[in-house]
Amino acid sequence: MPQGQPSVVPNDGLTTRQRRNRPLVFVHTGQGKGKSTAAFGLALRAWNQGWPVGVFQFVKSAKWKVGEERALKVLGESGEGGTVAWHKMGEGWSWVQRDIASSEEAAREGWEQVKRDLAAETYKLLVLDEFAYPLKWGWIDTDEVVSALRDRPGTQHVVITGRNAPEALLDFADLVTDMTKVKHPMDTGQKGQRGIEW
Repeated sequence: MPQGQPSVVPNDGLTTRQRRNRPLVFVHTGQGKGKSTAAFGLALRAWNQGWPVGVFQFVKSAKWKVGEERALKVLGESGEGGTVAWHKMGEGWSWVQRDIASSEEAAREGWEQVKRDLAAETYKLLVLDEFAYPLKWGWIDTDEVVSALRDRPGTQHVVITGRNAPEALLDFADLVTDMTKVKHPMDTGQKGQRGIEW
């Protein structure tokens, strides 16, 4: 397997191995489709490495059945890779708020659980899906999130998805991808479909 070669080797006192195995924070943001899809692809890689994976879905309805959830749960229970835990915290879609107060409370409770899991090193990879929204809306303090991620113990990787991720989070993250929409079937009136959107 080819190894990526960094364009810069910092004078940080770390060995190549220490630098390679440093825990990372990823942010997938932007207006385009594929932010969560990319995060779940990373979760598949983590599962394959035998890592325990924790998925925390913020804002999306707990009633909605997404294909990634079923697939990752089946893989997690297979005994062949890592374990997978799936947590749903929100009510309604991120862009259609039905009950703001209960969604805000659920998001805050979800963040408290994430902090407990970070402290306990429960997972090697945490996927905080749609987490940029509660940050943007001011439900959860971005500076608190950055501090908790900066101080997390061990070698836990964290991936955060959602449009309009706050600048302070982007500045802190190790890898930021901005999904830019060029065009989308919904632009021509086509609704979402099975196997593509869920």
